[in-house]
Amino acid sequence: MVQSGFIWINVHNYGENMFRGTSSHTIDSKGRVIIPSRFRDIIRNGESDGVVISRMDGALYAYTSEEWKKIENKILSLAEKSESMRRFRRIFIGGAFECFCDKQDRILVPPALRQYAKLEKDIVLVGALDHFEIWSVESWNVEIDQLEKDSKKEDVRNEIAKLGI
Repeated sequence: MVQSGFIWINVHNYGENMFRGTSSHTIDSKGRVIIPSRFRDIIRNGESDGVVISRMDGALYAYTSEEWKKIENKILSLAEKSESMRRFRRIFIGGAFECFCDKQDRILVPPALRQYAKLEKDIVLVGALDHFEIWSVESWNVEIDQLEKDSKKEDVRNEIAKLGI
């Protein structure tokens, strides 16, 4: 907050606590993943020393507690109660796990989530601004190939161009 006369102006630093970048890692046989320091710093700036992880698109999505609460509140506020939204809520929220960092800065990914994302040894952690994703190397390579195919479509190119890129 910055004081200006009698008016309080809330100064928000957009992008300060965003997950960015991609890095290759391994997941050990017990399901532990070392969190990169740039991601750990964002996690530690929050309410807890861990993340909430759920499944989507063949990968795992990891959110800070604050971001997860925003998602839950959005889902609760939706007037739409379609069958597909109930199913999404059931799987995405019902399949979520809280994963806390241990003393070696690792999180333990539960077996059900490892199985869903096909995480065996080599993995990729991908920053996606408000969350980060955990992919198997094989699935990540498929995702990259799909973007290359998608970027040849005019509607996709136009959508990306709207970003000024």
